Amino acid sequence: MYDGLKGFRDFYPGEMSARRAVTDTIEERVRRYGFREIGTPALERTQMYVDKSGEEIVDELYAFEDKGGRSVALTPELTPTVARMVVARQGALSRPIKWFSTRSFWRYEQVQQGRFREFYQTNVDIFGSSRPESDAEILAVAADLMTDLGLEVDEFEFRVSHRDILGGLLESLDSEVETADAIRAVDKREKIDRKAYYDLLVDAGLSRGEAERFDDVLGTDDLDDLVAFADTERVSAAVENLRAVLEAAADFGVREYCTVSLETARGLDYYTGVVFECFDTAGEVSRSVFGGGRYDDLIGGFGGQPTPAVGVGIGHETLSLLCQRAGVWPDETVETDYYVLTVGDTRDVAARIARDLRELGHVVESDLHGRGFGDQLSYADGIGAETVVIVGEQDLEDDCVTIKDMRSGEQTKVPLAEFPPAEGRPTYDEYAE
Repeated sequence: MYDGLKGFRDFYPGEMSARRAVTDTIEERVRRYGFREIGTPALERTQMYVDKSGEEIVDELYAFEDKGGRSVALTPELTPTVARMVVARQGALSRPIKWFSTRSFWRYEQVQQGRFREFYQTNVDIFGSSRPESDAEILAVAADLMTDLGLEVDEFEFRVSHRDILGGLLESLDSEVETADAIRAVDKREKIDRKAYYDLLVDAGLSRGEAERFDDVLGTDDLDDLVAFADTERVSAAVENLRAVLEAAADFGVREYCTVSLETARGLDYYTGVVFECFDTAGEVSRSVFGGGRYDDLIGGFGGQPTPAVGVGIGHETLSLLCQRAGVWPDETVETDYYVLTVGDTRDVAARIARDLRELGHVVESDLHGRGFGDQLSYADGIGAETVVIVGEQDLEDDCVTIKDMRSGEQTKVPLAEFPPAEGRPTYDEYAE
């Protein structure tokens, strides 16, 4: 007997049917906005992640040397891959480039609530547009798919900020500040105690007094206060851009989901503009459900022409926690439309009926085990069959089949020539009258 690896999970049919329903809902909404699906490899060169995130990232990767002597890694995220793809065909792609994909990723890290070593994510990205409408469309598609899943406006929120506001505020201080380190500290603000948070800011170059004043201004909900505090063009421009995105989000019908939250920093260094994270408003999901933002420098960093970009990565693990908490997770059940039950030497007719029902688009099962009548009926009940079609020798002598409704137990005979009809989903109720 072998045990599964820690951080890797099996999904049995009921669980998988619920996950598939969620994925289908997400992808249907994304497609309605004109995003096109792409497929990406499970392996990339390790150096691609080192160039983006530094040598320390290797400790979080499933990295190894392949049989050709290349250092490769199981993909821990999608953004570098899509950046590589855009660079490879940049001249041939019409802009804006709107791509999405749903797939698994791998990171060797501590397993905790909503975080596994193999995880599933839908990524949605727009390349080639720097306009506020692009940021707003990412917010809109994310909000729409959440409501499509059954979540209400008071059950989640998008905490929205701008990286240049934080960077500009830090630049306006008298001390020499390591901006990236300070922003990482802000990203951890809600996850660590206040002393540890201030210590991180001090380590990044702020004095203790500056750290406290900086933290105070982060709590404001008046963007004009930020402009006055920093008194720099960088912060003024960032505030103007953030306001423009929020105005576009209002036109797109999703402003009500957005809360300005300057503590939302997003830890990844490549974010350059508006950033956001989705949170469970009840606080029962202990970390952000998902997040995204603008990363205008990444394509250029991968050797391509400077290309603005914005996107979101929707983690299915944390999203499933939110859906379960809100009571909108799909039922983990497996259902069958029809079970074609054979009695005696009737396989040829039963097989024809099963084929015809499948051609109508229905889920149909039949006996593969040589079971008797009672065992077949028990199996049909176990797989959640709605209707059982009994094809017995006596029925066929009368040119009939028997239709049985599994919920009520009622059944009736139907002329063989009339079943199945050319269209529809024929059930007991249609023949019982």
